[in-house]
Parts: sequence; structure tokens; C-alpha cells
Amino acid sequence: MNTHTPLFRHIDVLWQYMQLDHDMTPADCIFVLGSNDLRVAEHAAQLYLQGMAGKILFSGGFGRLTEGVFEQSEAETFAVIAQDLGVPAEDIIIENRASNSGENVLFGAQRLQELGLSFKRFILVQKPYMERRAYATFMKQWPMPVEHVSVTSTKHRFDDYFTDEIDLFTVIEAMLGDFERIKNYPSKGFQIEQPIPHDVDIAYQHIRHSLAL
Repeated sequence: MNTHTPLFRHIDVLWQYMQLDHDMTPADCIFVLGSNDLRVAEHAAQLYLQGMAGKILFSGGFGRLTEGVFEQSEAETFAVIAQDLGVPAEDIIIENRASNSGENVLFGAQRLQELGLSFKRFILVQKPYMERRAYATFMKQWPMPVEHVSVTSTKHRFDDYFTDEIDLFTVIEAMLGDFERIKNYPSKGFQIEQPIPHDVDIAYQHIRHSLAL
């Protein structure tokens, strides 16, 4: 995609909005919401190895982008990557049933309760364009008290994000869907309300119209 076109500029506006740029501080648990992007697992492992938390919770069964693609659940696939990078198995917690962000949060909480663990400080890890939705979902649906929650990702620029397995139009379509959830899910009780600047909403409308999605 030509990075100098109006369409790209609109995509970049939305891409930047979907990230929250939180500062990272040490936490009790790195909570990884499953996805199709293996770099999410690598980023979480690096946070652990940097001493940002003593446990990693991987949550994810099979979702729309991983059903029929991953041989194991998202959580189990990510856990293998983390172990290969040096995270001890005893510091990894796996929840392998969730199929969407809400289930990631609720089933993740249930898994910790089953293990008798009570964490109050979390670092959420997701794809760049899912930072905001992951945070909004967690803050609405996590059923236990928390002291601090931040969210992070690999921070790829939009034009550097794509791989042989992750194509441009799949990402754009997924990002538009996530933005629509940010707009519509608070009224359904699924997420906390998020401010949406006018230029961001205009960018969304332009992208959807330009690509006829």
C-alpha cells in the first residue's frame, strides 16, 4: 500500500488510536489474550525475562483467525513459544477454552481462582490494533479487585506489521471490527466507554467507504 495516499493516512490514524501507549511498570502477572500473531507470545516472554512479572497467563482456545490454522489452542501454542525463549514452565498458566476477548478475561479469572492465585497488578499483551479493546474489556469484565492494569503490544507500525501469514486486508478488516466494538460494546455491558475523537471516527468512515467493507 502506498504510504502517501489519503487512505493510508486514515488507516494510520485509526491504527494509532487503537494503541494506548501505557508506561510499563512491574506487575504480578502478564496476561496474554490469545490471537493469530505469534509475536504476541514473543513480546510477553520478553517482558517476563525483563522481570516485569513472575507469571504469564496465556488465554485462548481457537478463534476466527486460528480455527483450522493452529494445531494446538492459542494458549498452548503461545506457551511453547514462551518456553522456547526461556520462560520456565512452572511460571506459565494456560487457559485454553476462550474464543473471544470477553471469554479471555472471564475464563482467565476462573483459571486463576482454580489455582488459588490472587493477582492485583496486570500487564495485558495483545496485537497493536487490539490494545484498546483488550484494556476496555478487561476493565469491564474482570471480576476481582485490581490495583493497576496496563496494556502493551509489539508496537509495530502499520506498514511494518504484515507477514506471509498475516495479510493487509485481514488486518484492516479486523481493526475496523475492533473499532466498531469499541463504539458499540459499552452499551451492551461488554466494555468500558472509550473516548472517540472526531478525526478517528472520520478515518474509520473513510476506510470503510474506500474499501467497501
